[in-house]
Amino acid sequence: MKSSMKFFLIIIAIVMSVVSGTLTTTQTDDETETPFAEYDDTLVESTVQSSLLGKNRFLAEKKSRVVMTCDKFPRVCRAAGSNGRDCCKKKCVDVMTDRVNCEMCGRKCRYLEMCCKGECVNPSWDEKNCGQCNNKCKKGDTCVYGMCSYA
Repeated sequence: MKSSMKFFLIIIAIVMSVVSGTLTTTQTDDETETPFAEYDDTLVESTVQSSLLGKNRFLAEKKSRVVMTCDKFPRVCRAAGSNGRDCCKKKCVDVMTDRVNCEMCGRKCRYLEMCCKGECVNPSWDEKNCGQCNNKCKKGDTCVYGMCSYA
């Protein structure tokens, strides 16, 4: 019984320390600003940093994150693990297989078509791309509903 009471008191102490740590007072912008005073960046940054430390540090770290887009850094698309080697609307794509950017940026394939080697084809009826890209039907077979020699 005594050990459970000690455990309970320790839990209460931890909760109280967490609650008191998050209830820090900070100055609002109205108190620090005067109409004709010089603007001090260091004061504002330290106030924002201290108010965020108790709640969520992720918000404070998000400010320093740099996003590299391919329109500013074209080499991003040539890096390992990239979606494609070409940059279309700030995204790395492969224009040889992307149905929204087939052969060039902005060229969309029609409904039920797919992009194979930079060309929009209908895989339900195309003899060279039956059902999927580069799936040729044998000589004499026809492509029907995406299957060679459908009977």
